[in-house]
Amino acid sequence: MTASEAWPSLPLSDWQETYATLHMWTQIVGKLRLAQTPWVNHSWHIPLYVTARGLTTSPIPYGTRTFQVDFDFIAHQLLIQTSEGAGRTIGLEARSVAAFYDAVMKALRELDLQIHIHTRPNEVDPAIPFPEDRTHASYDPEYAQRFWRVLVQSDRVLKAFRARFIGKCSPVHFFWGSFDLAVTRFSGRPAPRHPGGVPNFPDWIAREAYSHEVSSCGFWPGGGPVPMPVYYAYAYPEPAGFSAAAVAPTSAFYSTDLHEFIPPYDAVRTAGSPDEVLLAFLQSTHEAAANLGKWDRAALERPAPPPRDDTA
Repeated sequence: MTASEAWPSLPLSDWQETYATLHMWTQIVGKLRLAQTPWVNHSWHIPLYVTARGLTTSPIPYGTRTFQVDFDFIAHQLLIQTSEGAGRTIGLEARSVAAFYDAVMKALRELDLQIHIHTRPNEVDPAIPFPEDRTHASYDPEYAQRFWRVLVQSDRVLKAFRARFIGKCSPVHFFWGSFDLAVTRFSGRPAPRHPGGVPNFPDWIAREAYSHEVSSCGFWPGGGPVPMPVYYAYAYPEPAGFSAAAVAPTSAFYSTDLHEFIPPYDAVRTAGSPDEVLLAFLQSTHEAAANLGKWDRAALERPAPPPRDDTA
């Protein structure tokens, strides 16, 4: 695979309608996990995970049974599979959010999975209930697959970065509310009360998510004040001087709209070594947050994971 295939271009303007539709589809699937999974700190029970073909819920409990839902962006299918070996397949094609919601719920009923979800989407405005959303109805398979390929590369590098931290740290996971791939490190200290105010997102959930000091980073395909795909890094609470910190690469800048450092995805993917450029961004922004926030870095970090042992 060439570098351009591994790190494909993803201009926001070229797939904006597909992005908006796919965002709602992932919310429907993600809410199935939310409805069935015990609450885990910082909402870690709700994200999706990158796979070799797309995104997955991972196993979801249903009484003594288990089921799983997978987006396959190679065959362009949604797969619903149960622990009894039964399953249903829904084609990923141009159809409205309402039609997709109906198809998913019908497939679940056929598998004797009676699940109720809250049908109003989160973190978007306006928030059209899924059964009523006939506005978003686009699916370009080429760009859906490009988006997934970007997630594959980002997931790989973010996991390498995560391995350097031995304190409390989230998995690398895909949040369907904000439609971003993220990993979050924690200082171990409580944080000030979060102000809330995220559109169509309960304040108590935001406050629980940010109950402790964090240094967080990830990939986001863009939107609003950022009309392009970007990597990002932020700290909560943001320590004094963070916005003026010197970070790598030179293309990275501090967004006063988002209160995050962001380098354009294109600056990373077109670099001679995208891995090195992205890791430098992740490391330099974390160091800025941790040093200015006076984290106990000696106790929380290691320069590299232990060497591989083929005898283990």
